[in-house]
Amino acid sequence: MNSPDRQVNRSPGFSAIEKFCLARWALYDLAIFGIPLVAAIVGLLIAGKPWGWFAIVPLVFLLWLVSFFRNPPRKIPTEPRAIVSPADGTVTDITQLAHYDFIGGPAVRIGIFLSIFNVHINRAPFAGRVVELHYHPGEFLNAMKPESSERNEYMWIGFEQTETPSHRFAVRQISGMLARRIVCTLAPGQTLTMGEIFGMIKLGSRTELILPAGAADITVRPGDPVRAGSHIIARWK
Repeated sequence: MNSPDRQVNRSPGFSAIEKFCLARWALYDLAIFGIPLVAAIVGLLIAGKPWGWFAIVPLVFLLWLVSFFRNPPRKIPTEPRAIVSPADGTVTDITQLAHYDFIGGPAVRIGIFLSIFNVHINRAPFAGRVVELHYHPGEFLNAMKPESSERNEYMWIGFEQTETPSHRFAVRQISGMLARRIVCTLAPGQTLTMGEIFGMIKLGSRTELILPAGAADITVRPGDPVRAGSHIIARWK
């Protein structure tokens, strides 16, 4: 079981890869998995007929690998009360919680499932300061199931609004059946703007947003597709 990446050292490689609208964390994975796929494609093409036709198999996997790490530009809303989705995917559940310790009272949890075809970049749902972070090792259940919220490996991030009223809210990056690596570059005290990128979950997974109950109007429902950073899923009252 892999622990999450907490810090990412910037390098010329990161800048180059971001110019192609790919996640800054794609460099290592593209090298490890992409090079063998490219070698397989070249080898099969060189072998000629009938083996050359089989090159389409590693080519499909290579195209999917590149698409998995895509980081398309997003238009961040300018509404002062807007709360945007922290992840791409589909809303699976909206759960009322009787008490949430970090918030200090009742809360509402919005669960978002990310398939292997979704963009897996995580973005800040609202401007805020990181109060604390906790990494929890765990299982790798199907991320579509609500119980995966408690039993799977996850990174929990507690935020506090930078402006008054200073509500607290939280985001959880949760692994899925295939996900084996959570990337989070945050540290306590760090301040983020709405829609700012702070990490990703590699392969299928789940992301949750926890808000104080009654503090915001939820604008999505289960089954709705959402996009990180651009899709408004709630508004502060």
